[in-house]
Amino acid sequence: MVLGEFGRAHSLKGEVRLKSSTADPLAIVSYSPLRTDDGRKVTLTRVRPAPGAAPDILIAVVEGVTTREAAEALNRTRLLLERDRLPPAEDEDEFLLADLVGLSVETPDGKPLGRVVGVPNYGGGDLLEIAPVKRGPTGLLPFTKAFVPVVDIKAGRIVADAPDDLFTPAKPQPDDPDAPVDAPPRRPKRKPETPR
Repeated sequence: MVLGEFGRAHSLKGEVRLKSSTADPLAIVSYSPLRTDDGRKVTLTRVRPAPGAAPDILIAVVEGVTTREAAEALNRTRLLLERDRLPPAEDEDEFLLADLVGLSVETPDGKPLGRVVGVPNYGGGDLLEIAPVKRGPTGLLPFTKAFVPVVDIKAGRIVADAPDDLFTPAKPQPDDPDAPVDAPPRRPKRKPETPR
């Protein structure tokens, strides 16, 4: 299970930015030691919120990392945890992101919609990123009971009450908020030259 990923170095003393994927971003330190993709053991000794960043971006102190160069070497390194070290879900509506990605998505009447390819959160709550059955752009659906009444991990499926335009790309907005959407773009006019 991916719990986080290191970013760029933060200071000269080996601190490094860390994007946490845990429900409480600061709780990532409680899972130490963690493993990297190549099997190295990484122990987080301390984390704090990064100034001015999203709540899941932290500044981490890593055991044995004391220089900026050592911190830079961690950039883009994922932190992993064995699944059996995770506590059980406290709520029936609590899911691991890894369990949702890959599930098939269907309408309430059983028509296939696509497959979950991601679970982003841009600050307004979790979304399901769904790739359509037919090729095309993905769609984002709020991960709420209203839109997703059924999640059946064992059966590998999600039932989604999605809008008809889920996979329709958004149209760009015109410069003039009062202009019709299909209006041609405004073109500047060149003024005639005035004699001197």
